[in-house]
Amino acid sequence: MLVGVALSVTDFTFCCYLSGLAVDPAVQGMGVGKSLMRRTKEALTPEYSLILLSSPQAIDDYPKIGFTQHHSAWVLTDIGCLS
Repeated sequence: MLVGVALSVTDFTFCCYLSGLAVDPAVQGMGVGKSLMRRTKEALTPEYSLILLSSPQAIDDYPKIGFTQHHSAWVLTDIGCLS
Protein backbone atom coordinates (compact mmCIF):
# COMPACT_ATOMS: atom_id res chain seq x y z
CA MET A 1 0.00 0.00 0.00
CA LEU A 2 1.37 3.40 -1.01
CA VAL A 3 1.30 5.82 1.95
CA GLY A 4 3.49 8.63 0.67
CA VAL A 5 5.41 10.01 -2.26
CA ALA A 6 8.20 12.56 -2.76
CA LEU A 7 9.02 14.15 -6.13
CA SER A 8 12.33 15.99 -6.51
CA VAL A 9 14.28 17.75 -9.23
CA THR A 10 18.02 18.40 -8.93
CA ASP A 11 20.69 20.25 -10.88
CA PHE A 12 23.31 17.70 -9.77
CA THR A 13 25.51 20.57 -8.58
CA PHE A 14 23.97 22.71 -5.86
CA CYS A 15 20.38 22.01 -4.95
CA CYS A 16 17.53 19.56 -4.95
CA TYR A 17 14.02 20.99 -5.15
CA LEU A 18 11.46 18.86 -3.35
CA SER A 19 8.53 19.84 -5.57
CA GLY A 20 5.99 17.40 -4.24
CA LEU A 21 5.46 15.64 -0.93
CA ALA A 22 2.21 13.83 -0.22
CA VAL A 23 1.28 11.55 2.65
CA ASP A 24 -1.96 9.62 3.04
CA PRO A 25 -4.05 11.43 5.69
CA ALA A 26 -4.52 8.12 7.52
CA VAL A 27 -0.79 8.01 8.37
CA GLN A 28 0.06 11.70 8.68
CA GLY A 29 1.95 12.47 11.86
CA MET A 30 3.65 9.05 11.88
CA GLY A 31 6.95 10.19 10.33
CA VAL A 32 6.28 9.15 6.72
CA GLY A 33 6.93 12.64 5.29
CA LYS A 34 10.03 13.07 7.43
CA SER A 35 11.30 9.68 6.28
CA LEU A 36 10.76 10.59 2.61
CA MET A 37 12.66 13.86 3.09
CA ARG A 38 15.48 12.06 4.92
CA ARG A 39 15.77 9.46 2.15
CA THR A 40 15.83 12.23 -0.46
CA LYS A 41 18.61 14.06 1.39
CA GLU A 42 20.57 10.80 1.86
CA ALA A 43 20.54 10.29 -1.93
CA LEU A 44 22.41 13.59 -2.35
CA THR A 45 25.98 14.52 -1.57
CA PRO A 46 26.34 16.51 1.69
CA GLU A 47 26.89 19.89 -0.02
CA TYR A 48 23.46 19.80 -1.71
CA SER A 49 20.66 21.90 -0.24
CA LEU A 50 17.17 20.44 -0.10
CA ILE A 51 14.72 23.19 -1.04
CA LEU A 52 10.92 23.26 -0.90
CA LEU A 53 7.94 25.56 -0.94
CA SER A 54 5.50 24.92 1.87
CA SER A 55 1.77 24.69 1.62
CA PRO A 56 0.11 27.17 3.99
CA GLN A 57 -1.10 24.44 6.36
CA ALA A 58 2.42 22.98 6.77
CA ILE A 59 4.44 26.19 7.09
CA ASP A 60 5.08 25.74 10.81
CA ASP A 61 6.16 22.09 10.45
CA TYR A 62 9.40 22.52 8.49
CA PRO A 63 11.37 24.54 11.09
CA LYS A 64 10.61 21.78 13.61
CA ILE A 65 12.56 19.27 11.50
CA GLY A 66 15.55 21.45 10.68
CA PHE A 67 14.59 23.56 7.68
CA THR A 68 15.48 27.25 7.78
CA GLN A 69 13.61 29.97 5.95
CA HIS A 70 15.61 31.47 3.09
CA HIS A 71 15.71 35.25 2.78
CA SER A 72 16.13 35.50 -0.99
CA ALA A 73 13.61 33.18 -2.60
CA TRP A 74 11.46 34.67 -5.35
CA VAL A 75 8.16 33.59 -6.90
CA LEU A 76 6.75 34.76 -10.25
CA THR A 77 3.03 34.21 -10.67
CA ASP A 78 2.20 36.71 -13.42
CA ILE A 79 3.95 35.70 -16.63
CA GLY A 80 2.52 38.77 -18.36
CA CYS A 81 5.20 40.95 -16.80
CA LEU A 82 7.81 39.11 -18.92
CA SER A 83 6.31 40.31 -22.21
